[in-house]
Amino acid sequence: MTTEKAITCGLAGNEISKSIAGSSDVTASRTVVAASSGAVLGVCASGAATVVLGVTSAPVAIPLAVASGLVAGIASLFD
Repeated sequence: MTTEKAITCGLAGNEISKSIAGSSDVTASRTVVAASSGAVLGVCASGAATVVLGVTSAPVAIPLAVASGLVAGIASLFD
């Protein structure tokens, strides 16, 4: 996991949440969407999306997904 990937995926997740919500207002629902989107992007960036989340990809996929989700959630609070 790299910090750059987590930040990039997290910020992208935040932008996705703005598109889904239709605004950049700070709300709990948009934060949940941002964190979820960031986590999904983190899993995809780890390469686990091409594998069926097996044991071998978990050590990379899970930390990147969690970090990306956290970055997205925090970013959504400051827009």
